[in-house]
Amino acid sequence: MGGATGLKKALGPVHLWGIAVGLVISGEYFGWNYGWKEAGTIGFLWATLLVTAMYATFIFSFTELTTAIPQAGGPFAYSRKAFGPLGGLVAGYATLVEFVFAPPAIAAALGAYVHFMFPTVPVMGVAIAAYVVFVGLNIVGVKQAAAFELIVTVLAVIELLVFMGVVAPSFSVSNFVANNEEFGTAGILAAIPFAIWFYLAIEGVAMAAEEAKDPSKSIPVAYIAGILTLVVLALGVMILTGGVGDWRNFANVDYPLPEAMAVVVGRDSGWTHMLVSIGLFGIVASFHGIILGYSRQIFALARAGYLPAFLSTLHPKFATPHWALIAGGVIGIVALLSGKTAELITMSAFGALVLYIISMAALFKLRVSDPALERPFRAPLYPLFPGIALALSAFFLVVMAWFNPGIALIFVAMFLPAYGYFLATAKIRAEKDVDITGGIIAVSAGEGVLARGDTDL
Repeated sequence: MGGATGLKKALGPVHLWGIAVGLVISGEYFGWNYGWKEAGTIGFLWATLLVTAMYATFIFSFTELTTAIPQAGGPFAYSRKAFGPLGGLVAGYATLVEFVFAPPAIAAALGAYVHFMFPTVPVMGVAIAAYVVFVGLNIVGVKQAAAFELIVTVLAVIELLVFMGVVAPSFSVSNFVANNEEFGTAGILAAIPFAIWFYLAIEGVAMAAEEAKDPSKSIPVAYIAGILTLVVLALGVMILTGGVGDWRNFANVDYPLPEAMAVVVGRDSGWTHMLVSIGLFGIVASFHGIILGYSRQIFALARAGYLPAFLSTLHPKFATPHWALIAGGVIGIVALLSGKTAELITMSAFGALVLYIISMAALFKLRVSDPALERPFRAPLYPLFPGIALALSAFFLVVMAWFNPGIALIFVAMFLPAYGYFLATAKIRAEKDVDITGGIIAVSAGEGVLARGDTDL
């Protein structure tokens, strides 16, 4: 299992913005509309505003960690540094759940969009083919993958702006507020995971930080520009879609935007076909970007001894974590075959919230335990911003567990084998020879040498 384990630095700020927005942008195309079933349009708007406040404060705080510790492990690296090996395990597990279970939901939507255009094409066939294609693209190289991500992300953003421009003249406040009488506070809380879907995975830029050319400058630009872009798109798409007709017709499909466009201009209109055709880019951008993210997390966990070592090896030609990419793809396809899009979204949201909680806790802990740590970007209005992010994340986690006890139980149950492996391999991790002074971690024979700067793993 030889081979280098240091990732190439090939990404600039525009690439990172493309990853930040691309990771998330499929959330503007589908998935969020399931929240209307729980809360109606008005209640879901309140849920979205609460979640937006959490993400805005979280990203401004999370950027401090990403620039201070720019490693492929992302939250795993921050939590391990703050809370030791067990903290790293919790963060790594949560990140994997978020990033491994989001792609199958996105792949299902990709298949549904193609099926909308070509009814004879099977949804599942397209979804599985997408896994094969995009796992392969990521194996070819991160620079090529990031360039592709940037292109499809820009096209997806343009398409959402076109959608808003076409349907805006048909927007009616009376349509948006109609049929909301049966919903209340409980509905707002039940809709939280679908509001999270608007922004879920933006933190995945952290997993590409080790490949950034100048992380101290490029990452803050990418994160701040990314969250502002997504707030505008999320609120614009959700509000306008809810006001073009009877929103209940869009609340239980994997392609709400084409359905809304069809109400305005007709199902056979060129505008509708263009939305579906170009709209695929938004779904592809997130699918492709999250695959990149989960592969870096698996790579980092394996490199630190939390997963089998072969998952940390890089392709001899392309220097990408090919086994990590393939392993995540296999798990994703198995989850895809369940056909449970809403449940997969909720499971991903559980992972995300645990990740946000432990990341914000790590920020507070490191401010105290390691005040000398170089922080090129510091969370504004500290401790208010990270405090708000932490409090809202914890509140949302409790709410989601209350409304989704079965999925919460599965989330906890899946942690048990990960914890078992963690205990069984403690001796292997302890045998790693760490040269703190030189800034290099030399690992056991056959696992290569890690890149400079990884001493906290």
